[in-house]
Amino acid sequence: MNEYLNIITDWVLVNYIELLATVSGLLYIYFSVKQNILLWLFGIISSALYIYVYFSAKFYADMSLQFYYLVISFYGWYFWIFGKTKNSQTLKISRTNKKTALVLLALTILFFGIYVFILKFTDTDVIYWDSFTTAAGITATWMLVKKKIEQWIIWVIVDFVSIILYVYKELYITAILFVVYTILAVVGYYQWKKDLDIEVQKQIV
Repeated sequence: MNEYLNIITDWVLVNYIELLATVSGLLYIYFSVKQNILLWLFGIISSALYIYVYFSAKFYADMSLQFYYLVISFYGWYFWIFGKTKNSQTLKISRTNKKTALVLLALTILFFGIYVFILKFTDTDVIYWDSFTTAAGITATWMLVKKKIEQWIIWVIVDFVSIILYVYKELYITAILFVVYTILAVVGYYQWKKDLDIEVQKQIV
């Protein structure tokens, strides 16, 4: 029994940063589903910790994404407090119109191309997949700030691909985190859709 405890203790001591990042990441996604502004606080904490984790694993694109998350988390915090729509004093869930969707798609492809080009000069062996999750993550996070419901669909795809990447890189705690992320992204979509439908009904009445 003591031998197993020692193994677990040693593992935690070696991987405690990844473990803390995972816990804060879980809180981040939980509060995202609940539309609770605390999501941005735990997003800041999680991003800061994952900068180190991804650098160690040579996930350079995802590491740079964490810097983006840090900045946009502060902006998101501000926007969720002071952002508002024409018919409301608080920011409400909305759908992405076709024009915005096309712009976001174009930007995602652009970011993907830029990251692929940059990562070819590094020693990473997951150039394309790392670039894909990073580019799509940039788009989805912006949509989260604006409370666009389609961001959950993007996260389901990104999180699923990330699971495969993290298992490949032996970041097992993070892989488990992204399994939970994938599930919660589905839950988040239906929860936000329910809230959006309620708002639509209010406007009709």
